[in-house]
Amino acid sequence: MPADLVFCLHSPRVMVRWASTGGDVMSDAVHGYSAAGIPLLDGPEVIRKRPGMYVGSTSERGLRTYVFTVSDWAVNEVLAQDAGHVEIVLESDGGVRVALDGLGIPVEAAGHPGTPSLEELLTRTLVEPWRDGRRFVGAWLMGAGLFVTNALSSRLTGEVRREGVRWVQRFDRGVAAGPPVPEGPTTDTGTVIAFLPDADIFEVTECSFDALAEHFRTEAFLNRALDIALTDERPPGGPRSERFYSPGGAKDFVAFLTAGAGTSDETDVFGFEQEDPRIAGSVEVALKWSRDATGDMRTFANSRPTPEGGVHLVGFREGVTAAVDTFARERRLPAATTADRVPDRLWDGLTAVVSVKLDRPEFEGSTRAVLGNAEVRESVASAVQEHLLMWLTEDPRLAAAVADRITADTRPSGA
Repeated sequence: MPADLVFCLHSPRVMVRWASTGGDVMSDAVHGYSAAGIPLLDGPEVIRKRPGMYVGSTSERGLRTYVFTVSDWAVNEVLAQDAGHVEIVLESDGGVRVALDGLGIPVEAAGHPGTPSLEELLTRTLVEPWRDGRRFVGAWLMGAGLFVTNALSSRLTGEVRREGVRWVQRFDRGVAAGPPVPEGPTTDTGTVIAFLPDADIFEVTECSFDALAEHFRTEAFLNRALDIALTDERPPGGPRSERFYSPGGAKDFVAFLTAGAGTSDETDVFGFEQEDPRIAGSVEVALKWSRDATGDMRTFANSRPTPEGGVHLVGFREGVTAAVDTFARERRLPAATTADRVPDRLWDGLTAVVSVKLDRPEFEGSTRAVLGNAEVRESVASAVQEHLLMWLTEDPRLAAAVADRITADTRPSGA
């Protein structure tokens, strides 16, 4: 170790002090080195001091993550089969209410067993999401959970209806106003988290209905078990509501993306889903070719968008190319000998959804925009090649459409 560098370890913090060039440690008294000079933040103030670290920004984008932290928690309760339905309401005063059916989460003050309880969820930083793994969704950037939303709210109320009693606990800027208290009998069960964004934190405090709807719609497409309702009570003309439920999964997603006016179907929607122990997960793919459309490829890992792609997108493109190349060679099509031209024409007007769900996803970069699990590439490529080639062989309409694409001298009109 260089003579002019001294490490002072004070767990759990590390202080680094530089000594003078002569090797003598500078006096603490001269430079003010003392525990009293170190600012310590605790509880919600940690989050309120640096909100961007936890929700990404204080703009509307960060406001949406703030809302998704609660709604995705509720969605995960449904995916864990502890509830059946999620309802999100944008209230007229600017607040948000997320309601969940089921038995209601534990309330420690009532002696309910189970972890985490209502107060734990709302006041403790979780090391990792309570619901984790391929079956669950998550918007959390730092793993702090519902505590983030509580800390960034001017007010929040947690309500549990369980075993005939309605329990309520109130918070002001992340600090409990008191313990959970019983507020009368009830015949219902479930959990409600109602919160108001703090105008001292966020630049805007009202979310776009359409932006929230897109998020919940996507989650429903990628998770067949979900049933989500979104209601906006803010419009002066009356409430606006939409329900998201998709038993068809990724195939329904592609059908939705290609339902716009001005497109002409070239093929039906093709899709499959399969487990693959090699990746400790599953692969779901759906696609469709359309005329007069630019196409759209969307990729996801554990229900999170991966806007910059990754190994699953590379595997998808390789699988499509391999299946079509094999098909072309078996049909002795002229373009089979011109491999560099075949792939370009395949992507014109192609809409696809590629979703992988993994026990151990690996992302490149802190934004999680790129999936990096190397084994996923071959898994997706081989699955797409097998299923797409089978579809090409069995569906004359699809076979004719693909043959036209790879033998055409020019690109399809509108490409």
